[in-house]
Amino acid sequence: MIQIAAMLLTNPHAANFLSGRLYRGELKNFCAPGLNCWSCPAAMLSCPIGAMQAVGGKFGFYAAGITILIGLLIGRTVCGFLCPFGLIQELLNKIPSPEFKLPRRLLRVKFFLPVIFVLILPLATALPTFCEFICPAGTLEAGLPLIATHEELRRVIGKLFALKISILLVVIVGSVVVHRFFCRVMCPLGAIYGLLNKYSLYRIDCAHDKCIGCGRCKKVCPIELDPTIDFDSVECVRCGRCVDICPTKAMNRSLKV
Repeated sequence: MIQIAAMLLTNPHAANFLSGRLYRGELKNFCAPGLNCWSCPAAMLSCPIGAMQAVGGKFGFYAAGITILIGLLIGRTVCGFLCPFGLIQELLNKIPSPEFKLPRRLLRVKFFLPVIFVLILPLATALPTFCEFICPAGTLEAGLPLIATHEELRRVIGKLFALKISILLVVIVGSVVVHRFFCRVMCPLGAIYGLLNKYSLYRIDCAHDKCIGCGRCKKVCPIELDPTIDFDSVECVRCGRCVDICPTKAMNRSLKV
């Protein structure tokens, strides 16, 4: 319910999907905590990754600063509860299908993407390269709706859009068979929040003196972690399932002071 509420609060202009109009008001000067494309017709706020690619501009520095601040406060709780594209992946994963585990090496990809496509290439080309060449959230939330409502855009569809559709299809299929595929493999925002998990004010901890080693928390972890050991992991999205299932309350939510 929190995820749905967060999506509705940050995307209140759903009627714009019918007309293809974009909200361009003052609130677009602020960033959403999660991945939510600026060009999504329903969006009220800007995307922090899109804004960060304005390297050297005031908005880019603001976006980087606010993202780091949010990460220091709640870490990847944003991924677990506040990101619209995270909700979409959760819904896709409910489709009955075989479940696959990701190789650990694949999880490192998301740490290279922000360096290359959010920092280095935008500096070199003055283009928002992650948004323009990769972001499946933008393709789904903005590209497809705008093409559906604007004939002039349909006339100029080319190879770049075909590439982005291909990436989106990979992410959709991946999200059906792997929980939070995009979050775990490709999301630069998740990578930034993940690196701040260990230092965030809000956290999930394990009281080892209460742990009986039953393994229930490990079984319910959607990210395939052992919460008794990996509660500070960069992969943990702070969903709290381990806390809710723990019979001895060894797993707990806390504030780091």
